[in-house]
Amino acid sequence: MSAAHRCARRLWRLPWHTLAALGVLTGLTGLLPGAAWPQSPVSTPIPDRAEAITLVFAGDVVLDDTAGALIERGGDPLAAFADVFAAADIRAANLECVVATTGHAGDKVYTFRAHPRVLPVLRRHLDALALANNHSGDYGREAFAQMLTLLSQAGLGFFGGGHDLSQAHQPLLIERGGLRIALLGYNEFMPRRFEADADAPGIAWSEDAQVREDIRAARSRHRADLVIPVMHWGWENEPHANARQRALARLMIAAGADAVIGGHPHVTQDIELIDGRPVIYSVGNFVMKETDNEAQRRGWLLRLRLDRAGVRAFDAVAAQLDADGLPHRARGTPTPCWQRGAAAVGQCPSE
Repeated sequence: MSAAHRCARRLWRLPWHTLAALGVLTGLTGLLPGAAWPQSPVSTPIPDRAEAITLVFAGDVVLDDTAGALIERGGDPLAAFADVFAAADIRAANLECVVATTGHAGDKVYTFRAHPRVLPVLRRHLDALALANNHSGDYGREAFAQMLTLLSQAGLGFFGGGHDLSQAHQPLLIERGGLRIALLGYNEFMPRRFEADADAPGIAWSEDAQVREDIRAARSRHRADLVIPVMHWGWENEPHANARQRALARLMIAAGADAVIGGHPHVTQDIELIDGRPVIYSVGNFVMKETDNEAQRRGWLLRLRLDRAGVRAFDAVAAQLDADGLPHRARGTPTPCWQRGAAAVGQCPSE
């Protein structure tokens, strides 16, 4: 491991311990919804006592089937990573299922619906959920609308979806350590029929002009210091991003995104630095039983270190999914790591 990478790894430790001693890392501390619909509670932002804050993001999370049954028995499918979530200032994931008791399964090969009993487990580890994906609408608009209400009641923020088109495109605003961070979410995987409408709930669809405008508005209208779009894009099982992903990534960075996080391919993909800002094209799966190859059973819990200038550094904690789709630590597995100023992304052993 190079001296630069050893330095990058040290960045993750000292600030967490210092912040923990100050009582800063205590879960949800202030989610500010960007739209009129309530998304989560609002509380006083933390004073700017830290040089940087940590955001972690988990890939596709499906909580029906085995994971849902584990929760029903009192278990916790995210328990192996509890310390990583607890040490972060902002915790988010892609919720690749609807959480509801209503609705009817659509005409699809796979449809995912989890019981609302999973929400306390999600809230234990997470602050926010990305909803712009191809399974949020598996049980129709009624179930999706019920989920939005349930998430708000549980104190979970959400983005990339809403009660109408306007809310679906609003950023979720989170304040930590004096930084105001905007999270946006978009889906690119067809069919498009579950896009939100002017008077109907649904998800945010990725259209270049609208994505560009949303990123710019997050800064100008919502006064965000940092903007991070989360994308559901690309082709399944492909280890490298395609031309469309790369072109859209450049558009988002040019519009002002500080980083881009992607998912949907169900495998991890390559990482690109565009103007010194990281684009993580796919973080892979995190909790998902429906896998059919070994690559789909490996994922990253991405960890970004953020300051006012953007992403200071990042690394990932490796997840190995078992036959039931439950994640376990894969300590020592090479995972991507980088710090500002480095010309390329390197590899570091996972914690």
